[in-house]
Order: sequence, then structure tokens, then C-alpha cells
Amino acid sequence: MPDPEIAMLLAMIDQAFDHRSWHGTNLKGSIKGMKATDAAWRPNPKRHNIWETVVHAAYWKYVVRRRLLSEAKGSFPLKGSNWFERPAGEELTEAAWKADVKLLVDMHRTLREAVEKLPAHEIYLTPMGSTVSNFELITGIAAHDLYHAGQIQLLKRLR
Repeated sequence: MPDPEIAMLLAMIDQAFDHRSWHGTNLKGSIKGMKATDAAWRPNPKRHNIWETVVHAAYWKYVVRRRLLSEAKGSFPLKGSNWFERPAGEELTEAAWKADVKLLVDMHRTLREAVEKLPAHEIYLTPMGSTVSNFELITGIAAHDLYHAGQIQLLKRLR
């Protein structure tokens, strides 16, 4: 049984990502059943689409996990950082979309595992090289998921 504070942090990131909560649609729920063509639609040629937002969210889950575990940079499965053009080239396929959704789910799972294993005495610690505490990283990634879930809901309505 995890420390009560760890359990609360896990509940926060899970509700923001894929567990039911009072606030409405979470990040994974916002893309449930979505087709690649809808995920690739842009409201403007210079704006991000839902697909890019999904990979962006996966990337930041990776960054938070990496910081919690003091891992070196460079192990994210895609080249680049922060925003990734999607679909890239001629990859507007259901298989490519599903692979990026799986990447998001995998990054959430590994983040969750890192939070679950975090020693309770390190919750408020600021990791070396960081300007924010582990607590701020974890609560921030939950807020990040909900922020982008809202953006996705808006993009779906615009579509």
C-alpha cells in the first residue's frame, strides 16, 4: 500500500488521464474512438492538431518520469522534443495514429510506476538540475493532461 500522499498523487494523475472524475472528460477520454483523419485536422495550417497534442502530452509524461528518476535525456522514442509534427509525411494512417496513442498510454504507465515507487520523503524534493519539486512536477503533469483534454474537446467541436 503506497504512502497516503503518493496514493493521492496517483489518484490525481489517473483522474486527469483515464479515470472517472467529476470534472468531465480526461485526456484519454477526449480521444476515445477518434479516427486518424480527425486527429490530423488543423483549425489553421500554423496550429497544432489533436494528434500533435497527444504526442506532446506523451513527451511531457516522459520528461516528468525522467526527472523523477534522474534519468539522462534522450530516451524518448521519437526524435525531437516538445512538439512533433503529426502526421509526419505520408503517415496519416489509423496504424500510425494508434501507435502514437499507445505511446501516450505507455508514457502514462511508466510515469505512474515512477510516482508509485517515489519514496515519500522525496515528494517535496527538488531534483538536481530542476527548478521545481517532485510534487510540482506530478501535480503539474495532471494539470497538463486536463489542459490538453480541454483543448482537444474544443478542437473536436471546431471540426
